[in-house]
Amino acid sequence: MTCVAIPAAPGLGVRRGVVVVLAVAGSITVSNIYFPQPLLEAVARGMSVSEPTAGLIATAGQVGYALGISLLVPLADGRNLRRLTTVLLALTAGALLAGALAPSLVVLTIATAAASTTTVLPQIILPAAASMAGPAGRGRVVASVGIGLTLGSTLSRTLSGAVADLSGSWRGAYALAAALTAALILVLPRHMPTADGRTTIGYRKLIASMPGLLRAHRELRLSALLGAATYAVFAAFWATLPFHLAHPPFDKGAGWAGLFGLLSLPAAILSYSAGKLSDAFGATRVNALAVACMGLALAMFATLGTTSLVALVVGTNLIVYGTSCAQIANQARIFRLDETVRARLNTLYMLFAFSGGAAGSLAGVRLYNAGGWTWTVLGCAAFLAVAGARLAVHSAAARH
Repeated sequence: MTCVAIPAAPGLGVRRGVVVVLAVAGSITVSNIYFPQPLLEAVARGMSVSEPTAGLIATAGQVGYALGISLLVPLADGRNLRRLTTVLLALTAGALLAGALAPSLVVLTIATAAASTTTVLPQIILPAAASMAGPAGRGRVVASVGIGLTLGSTLSRTLSGAVADLSGSWRGAYALAAALTAALILVLPRHMPTADGRTTIGYRKLIASMPGLLRAHRELRLSALLGAATYAVFAAFWATLPFHLAHPPFDKGAGWAGLFGLLSLPAAILSYSAGKLSDAFGATRVNALAVACMGLALAMFATLGTTSLVALVVGTNLIVYGTSCAQIANQARIFRLDETVRARLNTLYMLFAFSGGAAGSLAGVRLYNAGGWTWTVLGCAAFLAVAGARLAVHSAAARH
C-alpha cells in the first residue's frame, strides 16, 4: 500500500488516507497506556495482592509515558522518523509480551512501565500530522488524529476487559496488545514524513533546549498547566472505576469496567468537533467547554454516581468529551508556535499532562482506599479547580 495516489483532503494539506493511517496507528499505540486499567481488580485477585498495590500498575504506566515523552519524543526533531518509528514499535511489542508472561507483580509493573515509555508514538505522530497539514486545516487534522487517540484510550478498556473475562486471565490482553503493536511495524513507518531536509541535532542539545522553550512561550505554559490538571481528573477516574464497580452496590468485574470504554464511544466521536471549534472560536473557549463538562461529570459522580450505573455512564461520557476537548485545544494552541521545534513543544506539553495523569492515578487510588468513591471525586474536583482558576485568570488578562 502506498499513499501516493490518495488525494489530499480539501483544505487540510495532507492526504486523507495518510490521516486515517496516522489516526489508527495513534489509536493502537495509545491504547497500550490505558488497556491495563480495567484489569487492575483482576490482577489483584490473580496475584493475591491488595487493590492499592495493583493500582501501582496504572501509576507505572503514567510515569513511564511521561518518561518516554521527556526522553524519546524530542528525537523526532532531529532523527529519521521512519527509523525511529520502527525501533519504538519493536521495543513496545517486546515489553508487552514480557508483561503477558510476567511471573510476579514486580515484573508486570516494570514491563508496563517499559511499554509505556516506548509507546510514545502518538506524540510523534501528532506533530508530524500538524506539520503536513496546512495552517487553515491544522485544527481539523489534529482533531482527526486526536479522535483516534480518544477511541484508542476508550475502546482499549472495553477490549481488554472483554478479553480478560473471556479468557479468564488478564494476560490475554497484554498478548493481544503486543501482537497489534508488532503488526504496525509493517504499515506505519512508510507513512511517516521522510528525513529529507531534516537537520540532525545532538541528543543533549535537544534535551537542553527544552527549559528555554518553556520560558519563551507563555501559550505553552498555559496549555501545560491545563493539560496536567484535566488529565489528572481523567486518570484518577479511570484508575478507580474498576474498584468502584467491583464493590457494592454494583459488584461488577473487569468486563464491566472495560465496557465503560464502549459506552463512552459517543463522547469520543463527538470530540472531533473540538478541532473545528478551536479553528473557529479559539482554544480558550474550547478549554472552558472542557472544564464545564468535567465539572458536570464530577457533580453527577458525587450524587447519583454512588448507586446508579446510568449516572456513571453519562458522567463517563462527559469526562471523555471534556478531556478530549482540552487535549485538542491545548495542542492546537502550541502547534501554532514555532514549527521547527514542534516535537519538543509537544514533548513539554505531554510531559506536564502525563505527570498530572500519574499524580491523578496515584492520588485517586489512595483516596479511594482511604475514603471510597466520595473522596476520589473530591480529589478530582480539586484538580479541576486548578484548571478552572488558571483559565479564569488567562481569560481576564486577555480581555484587558
